[in-house]
Formats: sequence, structure tokens, C-alpha cells
Amino acid sequence: MLRRLSFIAFRVSILFFGVSLLWVGILKFVPVWITPYMISCKMAAISEDEDSEIHSDWEPYENISKEAALAVVASEDQNFPNHWGFDFDEIYDAMTEDRKRARGASTISQQVAKNVFLWHGRSFIRKGLEAYFTILIEIIWGKQRILEVYLNVAEMGKMTFGVEAASLRYYNKSAKNLNRAEAARIAAVLPNPVRFSIKNPSAYVIKRSGQISRQMRALGGQKYIADI
Repeated sequence: MLRRLSFIAFRVSILFFGVSLLWVGILKFVPVWITPYMISCKMAAISEDEDSEIHSDWEPYENISKEAALAVVASEDQNFPNHWGFDFDEIYDAMTEDRKRARGASTISQQVAKNVFLWHGRSFIRKGLEAYFTILIEIIWGKQRILEVYLNVAEMGKMTFGVEAASLRYYNKSAKNLNRAEAARIAAVLPNPVRFSIKNPSAYVIKRSGQISRQMRALGGQKYIADI
């Protein structure tokens, strides 16, 4: 019986590995129109009898302002061009800091892996799968594709996903025309895009936007992400 169970587990593992490789390989080239997180947000809105329309508009990387790309890197993951999916210095700092509420240390790559392939939640299984998919997309997609997907699927407002949808809704312009201040404000709401507003920014969002703009300059501007 143990031998049979081991054989079944082996076959399931091989099947999962093959399917996941195929899935990641396809999404290297195909736009990510929908994610599990978008679906869960829509279902939650329906259950609460709220507006459940998803605002999302895929745009290729070349059609998105590089100020927007730089803003999310400066805000969320400044070591993005250099790491292989995990920023171990940030992880160590997050684990050792004496704070009432632990801060996140997820890289852009980890956030993409979670949003595109998995469910949101806290469990060792999900974190393990997140690490697995993070490694796969780093190897198969590369940095520019990871950033492109992030800019198109990250939640940037209530039922609003991606920088193009956010730019059209809150600035009445395409994401390719965003300037530095506008891009920084979008990035400033990323920690909680439902609570924080791009259109009606709080004092925190205004302050955070200025901090992100300064970080963008300190990183050297758009040339910081030119070679990803």
C-alpha cells in the first residue's frame, strides 16, 4: 500500500510540474486577462451586492510610461533588477524588526506569482507554491515580462486592476502618458488600494507620493530599469 501511494504521489507531482511549466510558458506570451484574485474580488462584490464590474485593460510594456514602471519598483521592490525573485536582505529585516505589525517583504516577482497563479491567504502550502512559481517566472519570463504583468494585474483601486485601467479611470489618460508625479501617486496606494485613493488622496498618500518621487530620482530615473 505504501509503495502504491508513493507511486501515485510521484505521478501527481510529475503531472503538476508538467502542467505548471506549460501554464507559465503560455503566459509568457499571452496577456493575463484575468487572475484568481480578480475573480475573488468580483465574487465578494456580488455577495455584498456591490458593483462587481472589473476595470482592467491590458497594455504591453512598451505602451506603458516607464515612469509608472519605475514608480512601482521604487515603491515596492527597489532591488527588483538585481535579485532572482527573493530579496533576502528585506526578508531578514522584516523578520528581525521590532514592530507591532510585521511589514511585508514580498518582491514584485512574488506578488505576481501569488496574483496570477494562486489564492490570497496565509498558509505554508500557499507560501511554498508562491516560492515555486516565483522561481519559474524568474527563469521562464524574465524581468521585463514580470514587470509587464505586474503593471497589468496589480490592484490599483476598488475593482481596478492594472496601471492602464487606473490611469484611464483616475487621470483620464492612457498609462503611456503618465508623468512622474502621477505614476508616484498610483504607486503610493499599492499597499492598500481599496483604502487609499488615487483620485482623492489622503495626506498619507500625498506624503508617500513625494517620497516615491524622491526615490525614483535617487535610483537614477528611468535608466535604472532600462536593461531589465
